[in-house]
Amino acid sequence: MEASDALANIRCDDVKGSSRSVLEDSFNQLLVANRQTLTRLVSCFANSRPDREDLLQDIAIALWRALPQFRGECAQKTFLYRIAHNRCIAFLARNRSLMTRNIDECEVQDHSLTAEIELSQREQRDHLRSAIRRLPITYRQVLLLVLEGLSYAEISEVLGIPESNVGVRLNRARQLLKDHFRSQK
Repeated sequence: MEASDALANIRCDDVKGSSRSVLEDSFNQLLVANRQTLTRLVSCFANSRPDREDLLQDIAIALWRALPQFRGECAQKTFLYRIAHNRCIAFLARNRSLMTRNIDECEVQDHSLTAEIELSQREQRDHLRSAIRRLPITYRQVLLLVLEGLSYAEISEVLGIPESNVGVRLNRARQLLKDHFRSQK
């Protein structure tokens, strides 16, 4: 996803209260700095490459529209994650059947690995991604944000839940994953 692609679909009069160039800079910096994180995030919500690209575009547009209202009450990264998660939830609501589709092959490949190791790692990632997709959305959200390195406080801000609930949801997600993998043996 290119930031310029997202900007092409947005009218200039959508911007209020800040100069367009300052907003463009903030927008571009946020997307570039968090591109890999957003890509991993959407891969746990959308199975096909076109759906992931559409979801990334949707996140970019939502960020562009929300950025003028950013008040600095949280970190920009937290602000972006909240937008991204809201867009992912909306995507799932529109496309409920996506949760049962087969998983596409992993697109990122490390050519330094042997083919056997690479295949094994791809299968493990796909299996984990599939298991995460089967989690209830409330647990999936917390788990994905923890995997991205966010603290309980940051996750609390992103999801709008108390910090204590973050820990509870994470423990339940871990237990559900353990149960899933035990049943696979």
